[in-house]
Amino acid sequence: MEKRQSVWKFVPVGTVIGCAILVVMAFLPPMHLLTIIVALVVIGYTAIRYLSLLGDAEEKIRALKAPEKQNKVQPLGPSFQEVLRAVPDPVMIVSGHEPDDIAARRVIFANDAAQTVFHLRPDGGPLVGAIRVPEVLENVDEALFGGITGSVDFETSGGARDQFWRAYSAPLPMEHAADGQRLALLVIRDETDARRMERMRADFLANASHELRTPLASITGFIETLRGPARDDDQARDRFLTIMAAQADRMGRLIADLLSLSRIEMSEHVPPSGEADLALAVRDVVDSLSVLAQQKGVRLRIDAPRPGLFPIIGDRDQILQVVQNLTDNALKYAPQDSEVSITVCFDVTLPQAMSLSDKQAAKLVLLRPDRNVHEYYARVTVRDEGPGIKREFLPRLAERFYRVEGQKSGDKLGTGLGLAIVKHIINRHRGGLVVESQGAVSAKEDDILERDGNVASLPPVPPQTFTAFSAYFPQTRAFGSVEPPRLVTGTSTILKDAG
Repeated sequence: MEKRQSVWKFVPVGTVIGCAILVVMAFLPPMHLLTIIVALVVIGYTAIRYLSLLGDAEEKIRALKAPEKQNKVQPLGPSFQEVLRAVPDPVMIVSGHEPDDIAARRVIFANDAAQTVFHLRPDGGPLVGAIRVPEVLENVDEALFGGITGSVDFETSGGARDQFWRAYSAPLPMEHAADGQRLALLVIRDETDARRMERMRADFLANASHELRTPLASITGFIETLRGPARDDDQARDRFLTIMAAQADRMGRLIADLLSLSRIEMSEHVPPSGEADLALAVRDVVDSLSVLAQQKGVRLRIDAPRPGLFPIIGDRDQILQVVQNLTDNALKYAPQDSEVSITVCFDVTLPQAMSLSDKQAAKLVLLRPDRNVHEYYARVTVRDEGPGIKREFLPRLAERFYRVEGQKSGDKLGTGLGLAIVKHIINRHRGGLVVESQGAVSAKEDDILERDGNVASLPPVPPQTFTAFSAYFPQTRAFGSVEPPRLVTGTSTILKDAG
């Protein structure tokens, strides 16, 4: 039935009836004139009918092609390229001609995320100029010239902000390709969060088990001693319980630092978007550590503008932790009757941040700010008059659980995580961390200077020893000149205001 209906669609019923009438009238001579008229009517009707059917067929063809055109450019909505530009993952369309011509692989389209991450222009550019990972380039070639869809993992290094990516490539159909041009779609997904979580779990277990083993073994040994030989020795019991309490306190501080470091690493690749008052954070830290400074006989001095004048980009709680760790570290190694100074200044450029303030001191940039991201930085410098750090120990200062040889003992043992936490926090703020130190100079028999043929010993007065950590936080803009400071003295702190 459907076939008969389809046949009558192409052969009109009126045409069949008209042809039958013409056959009958052809055998009747008086009807010849009328036959010609009927024949013209039938031919006209048939032509009109077929033209109508042809118009309907063209409309159906346009309707079938309409969805494909709508996917490319929608008249009443966003275009296909605008949709790709809004995708948060980097998306690129790569073209290629010859398999052997690697330099001819060009990015002909890059969305906003790809332009930001891989520093591409809106009109694209060479693929090897944006991505230099051989595995990714090989994956794109397989999609271009082999028609293979695949994925590959790769890593980009940017200081402490290593990022992990997964690249997906797929061939794209090319109609009427000229000069053998081929297209491939390249989508790159940021998997830093997942990898960071996996690494963080592994590092936490490894570090915790390594660092907790010593105090746990110490406590276990003292417990066995108290149960055995020292069971009735009151003096030994009191001494052992004091040591066990100190070891338990160390384990508590170690666990707290590990948890803090894990939380910071979890969000390290996401820079803060709020504002904080660096001068006020320094005041709060000095107020909280003033009692400890009095007990150690150390003076605290603040050289900073009045709070509330110069906000910076940052997380207030994490900035407090940076200043607290640096100041606490300075108090730990500052000798009695010495001074720990905390200086805050603004409108520091990147070349100024990397310059050396003391030509005789050893300097190392532990964390360098990203170039062409921020023009001005706020600097907080914590300087103590301790024994200083030798030049060969500076590169390892921000490593986890690292403590300088010869400075591991004292009245307050550290966990070796304070500077690592500082580095990760500053890294999240896209800032910088610099250390300068001048250690003691020991005069040996061969430490002599020869000038103009005369032999002279080294100066009898060695240079002043110190250690200074400078943390840099980005500013939204330049603040301009600061008013002259005003000096206010107190019992254990010296506050130097600019208001």
